Amino acid sequence: MSRVCSITKAKPSRGSVIHRRGLAKKKGGIGQHVTKVVGRTFYPNLQTKRIWVPEENKFVTVKLTARALKTVTKNGAYTTLKKAGVL
Repeated sequence: MSRVCSITKAKPSRGSVIHRRGLAKKKGGIGQHVTKVVGRTFYPNLQTKRIWVPEENKFVTVKLTARALKTVTKNGAYTTLKKAGVL
């Protein structure tokens, strides 16, 4: 399965990390120097969960983020999954 949340549609995003060397001036060094900028990927906090939907009288397995899991807990499984188009 892909790394996409079925409710919030959150997916991996790209960013970068700056590699530095040297000791900072405030710590007694001659200053930090940037040696390379390296790309990296930020992944969403995905969880695979079986959610009981009482209106459908069955379990539904979905891949969702921790944020979406809080939404399901707050608003109810049926309404949230129906609005997202999972049911």
